[in-house]
Amino acid sequence: LSKEMQVELKRMQGETGITFVFVTHDQEEALTMSDRVAVMKDGKILQVGSPREIYNSPVNRFVADFIGETNFLTGKVVDGNGVRLGSGEVLAVATGQPEGREVTLAVRPEQVRIGAADDKDGLAATVAGAIYFGTDTQIRLRLVDGTEIVARLQNTPTGETGITEGASVSVRFADGAVKALED
Repeated sequence: LSKEMQVELKRMQGETGITFVFVTHDQEEALTMSDRVAVMKDGKILQVGSPREIYNSPVNRFVADFIGETNFLTGKVVDGNGVRLGSGEVLAVATGQPEGREVTLAVRPEQVRIGAADDKDGLAATVAGAIYFGTDTQIRLRLVDGTEIVARLQNTPTGETGITEGASVSVRFADGAVKALED
């Protein structure tokens, strides 16, 4: 019923051209029903933008965590265009921060790529578990430094991912998917 109401409200708004202000704590409703989203915390607006902007380019950890599922990695800026993680591995990501500053990086689970363990350009990880969701499978991964991240893989017609718990793998991220967040 809720999904049907979302469709009906969106249709009515399109027909009438009236501005609707829709207040919700439901992230899915906010993303699917809105042309513009304002994320608030403690009565302050943290970010305003299209659903796509809010989801793909959150300005801080609160927004990234509130809208959708997010993996967070922390590290120190090196050479201005990289972040050294706790494992010692360096991710190439522009942060706009001075060298040595600790930063938080965000990457969405659907932007995580899992490859062979011998991929020297990926981050070394171990598969900690998998949960089948029908349309996709959530793979929990543990990086060398103990950080856990989640990948969401689209399922094949058989529903098999070929990834088994305990397996050694490498992790990469889709181009442009890793975002450095403000404090």
